[in-house]
Amino acid sequence: MEKIRLGISTCLLGENVRFDGGHKLDPFLTGTLGRYVEYVPVCPEVEGGFGVPRESFLLVGAPENPRLVTTRTQVDHTERMVQWTRKRVQDLEKEDRCGYIFKGGSPSSGMERVKVYGQNDVPAKIGVGMFARAFMEPFPLPPVEEE
Repeated sequence: MEKIRLGISTCLLGENVRFDGGHKLDPFLTGTLGRYVEYVPVCPEVEGGFGVPRESFLLVGAPENPRLVTTRTQVDHTERMVQWTRKRVQDLEKEDRCGYIFKGGSPSSGMERVKVYGQNDVPAKIGVGMFARAFMEPFPLPPVEEE
């Protein structure tokens, strides 16, 4: 039986790529669904050159065009992530994928309801992760979902 190819946030496969050196292994995705799927893992932060562990990120500013900023030092990494994201999305266009599974809540990979910090540093769950947005815009037809 030919397996379906799906993009997936690497941390969901149990890889220690998160900011704290951990993962978010999802047994359903790796076990039950994994029997029918060939995953194409992507970790925007690691592939974008940010180490493990690393300072965590958050989205700041306008929800439609937020900045990617480190939580403690407030370093803006937006341009670095945008450049990497453009290239990676172009690479993914060439691959034969049938959809994508994103990591919910992630400032890079969350597809909806990601916290965006606005005025007075008050978060609102109205954002989309930088990589998820860049991926979904040119690919409106393939199914996308969060874990």
